[in-house]
Amino acid sequence: MPDDDRAEALARTLVAERLAACVNVHGPMISTYRWKGAVEREAERQIVIEARLRELHPYELPEFVVIDVTASVAYGGWVSGETRPM
Repeated sequence: MPDDDRAEALARTLVAERLAACVNVHGPMISTYRWKGAVEREAERQIVIEARLRELHPYELPEFVVIDVTASVAYGGWVSGETRPM
């Protein structure tokens, strides 16, 4: 995400809509990347979530790195409970 305000808004939306039990917004970092033939350098915030991000993200092509993990029974139960439709 390009700034703190949009990162916070995205995190709140995902938790409020019960699409994520918790969204981690990491501190600002500098990303250097090639985009449409040019090398770009921008401040960004990494957000750790999965569902609905593509729809809400302001970038044309956001980076998605999906990591397959296994949660503990207690934590997995909490996440399942917090992300069920109401």
